[in-house]
Amino acid sequence: MFKNKVRLLLYILFFFVCMKSYAQKQDSIQFSLLTCSPGTEIYSLFGHTAIRYQNFTQNRDLVFNYGMFSFSAPNFIYRFVKGETDYQLGVTEYSYFESEYKFRGSAVYQQVINLTQVEKLNLQRLLLDNYLPQNRVYRYNYFYDNCTTRARDRIEQSINGRVVYPDASEDKTFRSIIHEYTKGFQWEELGIDLCLGAEADENISIRQQMFSPFYMYDFAQKAVIESADGNVRPFVSKEEIIVEAGEVEGVSSFPLGPVFCSIIFLLINLIVIILQIRGKRIFWWWDLFLYLIQGVSGCIIAFLFFFSVHPTVGSNWMILLLNPIPLVYLPFMVYNDIKHKKDRYHIINLAYLTLFILLMPLMPQDFNISVLPLACGFWCNALGHVIVYKKWK
Repeated sequence: MFKNKVRLLLYILFFFVCMKSYAQKQDSIQFSLLTCSPGTEIYSLFGHTAIRYQNFTQNRDLVFNYGMFSFSAPNFIYRFVKGETDYQLGVTEYSYFESEYKFRGSAVYQQVINLTQVEKLNLQRLLLDNYLPQNRVYRYNYFYDNCTTRARDRIEQSINGRVVYPDASEDKTFRSIIHEYTKGFQWEELGIDLCLGAEADENISIRQQMFSPFYMYDFAQKAVIESADGNVRPFVSKEEIIVEAGEVEGVSSFPLGPVFCSIIFLLINLIVIILQIRGKRIFWWWDLFLYLIQGVSGCIIAFLFFFSVHPTVGSNWMILLLNPIPLVYLPFMVYNDIKHKKDRYHIINLAYLTLFILLMPLMPQDFNISVLPLACGFWCNALGHVIVYKKWK
C-alpha cells in the first residue's frame, strides 16, 4: 500500500514537471540586445549594453544589466584605481530602464536576436544562473570583461552553432576607439591618455573592438549565425530605436582646454625664467609648487604602473616624465634654493628632459598633445636654473 502511494506521488510529480517544461517551451520569448547612447558622466561616455528579455505569454519585460556597481562600496576609489572593481548583474523592469535613459537624454537601440526556441531557453537559463547571488558579482575589466562583452558571451553560449561577425578594419587600437567617444570631453580624454600605456596603441582584433557598445552594435548588424546543422541565418532579425533622444553634446568639465592650459603653463615658466635670470636668483616657492605637482601626479602614474591590474597601464611611458622622484627630492631642492646653492638635480634634469622630448616621436606610445608643452615647461624651468648658476659664477 505504501509503495503504491509513493509510486502515485512520483507519477504526479513527474506529470507536473513535464507540464511545466512543456508550458515553458510554448512561451513566446524574445531576447534583444540594447545599446544605449553615451551620457555626460565619465563612466557613461562610451555608451552601454544590456539584454532585454520579453516573455509575451507571461507578460514579463525585464532587462539584464551587467553594468551595475555602487560608489558607496567600501574603498571604491582605491579599488577602482587598482583595477579591483566588482560589478554585478542586475535585473530590472524594462519600464524603469527606459525611464532612466529618457531622463538622461540618451537614445536606446534595440536589436532582436534571431534565436531558436531552444536557444532562447538556453539563454534564459544562463541569465538566471548568472543572477544567482553566488554568480552575479564579477571582477570588472574595462577592455576585456565589461557589460558589453558579458552580454555578447552569454548570447554566444546559448547558440547551437557559432556567430560569424563581418570583416572590419583591424587598424584600430583601444586608445583610438576611446578617442572617438571623448570628443568634447578634453580633460577626461587627457586623464585617460595619461593613464593608458603603449599596449593601448597596439592594433586589436575585431573581437577586442567589441568592448565598445557601439562597435558591438555595428558588428551585430551584419553578423550571421552558423547553426550546427549547417544552416545560416542573420544574427539580428529586427532593429528599432525604442527610446528617442538627441545626441548628447560634449561639455568639458573645465572651460579651458588642456592644450591651452599646458601652453599657458609653458609661458608662465618662460616668464619665471626671465625674472630669475634678471634677478640672478631662484624662486624657491615656484620650485615647490612645480615639483610638488609633478611628484604627486607621478605617484598616481607609478601606482598604476607598478600595482594596478588595469590592462595597458603597466606599459605607460609617461612614467618617464611623471614619477615620484621630484617629490622625494623636493625638501633638498627647496633647501638649496633658499641657501642659494647650486643643485645638480636641475643640471641632470635638463639633460634628461632634452632626451625625453627628442625621443617622444620614437616611443611606442601615442602621447596626448598636451604632454609636449607640459614637458617643455619643465625643461624651461631646468634650463633657467642652469643659466642662473652660471651667472652666480
